[in-house]
Amino acid sequence: MKAFQQFYGQSKLWWLVLIIGILMVLGGFCYWIWPAEGYMVAAILMGWLLIAAGLIQLCVCAGDPQNRPGGWGWWLAGGVIDMFIGFVLVRNLFLSMEVFPYFLAFFFLYWGFEQFVSACSGRKIWWLAIINGILLCVIGFLFVEAGIRSVEYMTSFLTSIAFIYWGFVVAMAGYEMKPYGQR
Repeated sequence: MKAFQQFYGQSKLWWLVLIIGILMVLGGFCYWIWPAEGYMVAAILMGWLLIAAGLIQLCVCAGDPQNRPGGWGWWLAGGVIDMFIGFVLVRNLFLSMEVFPYFLAFFFLYWGFEQFVSACSGRKIWWLAIINGILLCVIGFLFVEAGIRSVEYMTSFLTSIAFIYWGFVVAMAGYEMKPYGQR
């Protein structure tokens, strides 16, 4: 798993990851401001953001096969999962409103477990990856608990907090991916 850190300091597409992080933060603040109105729209917007994030992850991992870092599989898996969830949310509004909290729970649990694996890869700041993993798993379990009963406000609150937080983390990861000579 040590190969995952090979993305840091070597990607020419670091700015795309940074843009996704900024969009996630902006989306989180918008959702915080308009929770009732945003619930129906959130599934569609979230779907399109996930499709864009998945495409960017696929572009990042689709570099030259001879120079591809060993951790590209995590980017590939994350990109495919992001695009799948995004297409499901965009395709059917009624279905997406019913299962939106559960998709988000899966999404954040995946990110949390990915952070735990990343912490084991030998990064210098492994403790930050563990903290991120714990926080993301807690958010994922809260989505499961929210379920359909308290959908609108609980999901709105959790989604806005999670996307503001994770947007900052993604933006910082994008900066870490910037080639060392350009910093």
